[in-house]
Amino acid sequence: MPRVSWCFSIAMFFAIQSGVLQAGELQGKPNVIVIMADDLGNGDLSCTGAEDLQSPHIDALFKSGMRFDFAYANCPVCSPSRASLMTGRYPELVGVPGVIRTHPEHSWGYLDPEAILLPRVMKTAGYHTALIGKWHLGLEAPNRPVDRGFDLFHGFLADMMDDYYQHRRHNIEYMHLNNQVIDVKGHATDLFTNWSCDYLKSRVGESSPFFLCLTYNAPHTPIQPPEEWYQKVKQRESAIDDRRAKLVALIEHMDAGIGRVMTTLRETGLDRNTLVIFTSDNGGQLNVGANNGALRDGKQSMYEGGLRVPTCFVWPGVIEENSRSSERMITMDLFPTVCEAAGAHMDHSIDGVSLLPLLKNETQSLTQRDLFFHRREGGLRYGGLIANAMIRGEWKLLQNSPFEAQELYDLSVDPLERSDKKEANKNKYQEMAKVLRAQVQRGGSVRWQKPILKPILKPIGRPIPKAK
Repeated sequence: MPRVSWCFSIAMFFAIQSGVLQAGELQGKPNVIVIMADDLGNGDLSCTGAEDLQSPHIDALFKSGMRFDFAYANCPVCSPSRASLMTGRYPELVGVPGVIRTHPEHSWGYLDPEAILLPRVMKTAGYHTALIGKWHLGLEAPNRPVDRGFDLFHGFLADMMDDYYQHRRHNIEYMHLNNQVIDVKGHATDLFTNWSCDYLKSRVGESSPFFLCLTYNAPHTPIQPPEEWYQKVKQRESAIDDRRAKLVALIEHMDAGIGRVMTTLRETGLDRNTLVIFTSDNGGQLNVGANNGALRDGKQSMYEGGLRVPTCFVWPGVIEENSRSSERMITMDLFPTVCEAAGAHMDHSIDGVSLLPLLKNETQSLTQRDLFFHRREGGLRYGGLIANAMIRGEWKLLQNSPFEAQELYDLSVDPLERSDKKEANKNKYQEMAKVLRAQVQRGGSVRWQKPILKPILKPIGRPIPKAK
């Protein structure tokens, strides 16, 4: 072998061993991490305008990739948005129009056992799949994470925790490792962070790429940050009230956890070809001190404050750093985006649209599609029934309760939804109301309650003789 070729081969060998050849690594399938916060308001990061809050690690993510200024959750409450992430569908079309809870009389969804979930599709492309954190899409077979395609589940099965340290709901222990109940000590945010770091370390040297969903309970109620984080905020922000200080501390604590996960990703060398997505399942809850910026209202509401969520995509060498998009995206778009990035092929129809061309700075317009939002709930705030909304172009039609009138807004001139234009634009209103009604009917035909097997009733007494 010529000396030059021999030297080049040696150099190549050591370059590969030391992880220098990032361009070569980008030719393989990327690892994928989806980080979802719970009830994080659109204005509750320092990079999105909060002046009493410091979120340096999430801010760094936003600077490292593409930020979406008009990112929407599929629903202003938890379970439906998570169903859309996992299925790429409108949540009411897979049986999750509302929040899934422990007690049937308060539960408003049952994930369709036939729905095809993202981890199952990713497994067909050779991925190891893991969910660490909150699930909230089913409490028993066949709707637990490992039943639906995750190789590993390490987290909380149910909805909200009654206590971040006890990890129970209605005095039931819902913390699991796969299908086994576990009793562990520590703040839930710290546990999910630790388990995610351990998972990343376990993937070093593995031949298959991984798909990790890290879904924090924070900053969902109860607003229960570690005491030292609360005291740090109180000492730093002299004018902050106790309610807001607790929420800020809970968010900053989560931000530090995300920082640890990203540090582990870099230290393991896995960051060179990993797509990281950050988002929230819905807007912030106002009565606990959330900040949704200038947007109207918050969690549970069909106004922008309930639906708009902070979202960014990071993929070194693929997505331009510090870039922004004004296109409207929605949670269910994450499913096809992740699949296309991973080379995972779908053989079924979905409602979401892959954002990969947009992320690669290619021409892509999302303005021509209609977006629909639906929520069924048992609470009193909006009448305990159904709320709906749709966006067509710059127009938004919404109804927060069947006991309230529909409202029409032109978001291009009224992004804060202050001036109802229904009477002044009757043709547009009628056009959109007809389309929205059809979507509501479409979702209304889908079962959203757990199937109940009826007992076979035996006749009581002697049979009545047939008439002759």
